[in-house]
Amino acid sequence: MKKIKLEIQGLAYSQTQSGAYTLILGEEKGKRRLPIVIGAFEAQAIAIELESMTPTRPLTHDLFKNMAHSFAIQVEEVLIYNLLEGIFYAKLICNNGEKKEEIDARTSDAIALAVRFNCPIFTYEFILAQSGIVQDDAAIGEGLQEQMDQPAPSSATKLSESELGTTSTEDLKDLLKRAIDEEAYERAGRIRDELNKRKNS
Repeated sequence: MKKIKLEIQGLAYSQTQSGAYTLILGEEKGKRRLPIVIGAFEAQAIAIELESMTPTRPLTHDLFKNMAHSFAIQVEEVLIYNLLEGIFYAKLICNNGEKKEEIDARTSDAIALAVRFNCPIFTYEFILAQSGIVQDDAAIGEGLQEQMDQPAPSSATKLSESELGTTSTEDLKDLLKRAIDEEAYERAGRIRDELNKRKNS
């Protein structure tokens, strides 16, 4: 199965889950974006490394990296290999020079390690096809940063889980388009998941 390389596009505070963040991954040679909701600790771990900050004491992911290097273990890549009921599954592809091992990991932890080992992140086409959000060229780049800095969307475009379930499919499609136009990735991801749930039921 062909793998697609992903790049970290940014982190944004979750507008629907208190204390959570949305990690935005984008395909290397395409317009699709993959929003993944992660915890605050993992978001901080990723942000610290992306900003080249050095904590006074090693964080958990730094400890893992230091131990791996001490035993000549290298994380060669991270693979987001499955998506079940809205949960992404990932694994670390590790090598000690003699054999290669695949280690199951939470996606947020795997990406926190990927930035520390400077290794590529991959996924499969079926995951991007199911959960990727297409963004046109005009919205890429500076637009993502603007979205991170924006306040929460107006109540007219925010929907609770129960409201999502009772909104018509046509209205959801309109809301999805509006969310993508506004670059509200996390909100678009929730609407997309509801549409996929209806499609598969």
